[in-house]
Amino acid sequence: MSDEAHAVVAHDDWLAARRALLAKEKEFTRVRDQLTQQRRELPWKAVEKEYVFDGPKGKESLADLFDGRSQLLVYHFMFDPADEVGCPICSFWADNFDPIVLHLEARDVTMIAISRAPLAKIAAYKERMGWSFHWVSSLGNDFNFDYGVSFTPERRDDAVYNYRTQSPSNLNREGTSVFFKDEHGRVFHTYSAYSRGIDLLNTAYNYLDIVPKGRNEDGRGPFWVRRHDEYRS
Repeated sequence: MSDEAHAVVAHDDWLAARRALLAKEKEFTRVRDQLTQQRRELPWKAVEKEYVFDGPKGKESLADLFDGRSQLLVYHFMFDPADEVGCPICSFWADNFDPIVLHLEARDVTMIAISRAPLAKIAAYKERMGWSFHWVSSLGNDFNFDYGVSFTPERRDDAVYNYRTQSPSNLNREGTSVFFKDEHGRVFHTYSAYSRGIDLLNTAYNYLDIVPKGRNEDGRGPFWVRRHDEYRS
């Protein structure tokens, strides 16, 4: 986008256009509030399978990951066991986590990341990135497969990702899942979202969406993203 190609108007005309857009933004906010309520009203599914993860504290069950709270928000971080570093796009999302963890905890929410990479690789990458959020390995269980973010090579062509059968671009994909634990210790799966369904979890994208050039990705997705220590100054 160049300034020559964009309309430039007088103050009153600009104000009229902005007010017209504001009306649409308010309507969008109302619709989003309704959608958010419908999301909270979704039925829950009991988690019957036992999952044990490797973490900095040792072996942890899914129930342990709640860390004394009733709500658990999991980010499915793309990090294949064969890779030495995590996905740069997921790293873009993860750069948003540390500043909000304390705020979420104040509202009875524990936020963590889960990947299939072994714990040693996760720990090394986490140290490189300077992150402190809790991150565990699901290498020894079926968690990633059961929650629709990891796929076997044999089933890649007819895998189910984002609630439809497709051939995922990677054997590990991104997403987020939410769980609730009641006073009896029972765990329920309440929500999962994938692909662009997790856009709102990326603070930087929300800022880019209000500047003139926007994301400027031309339908190619976040091709420009690098790990935060890989950008050239």
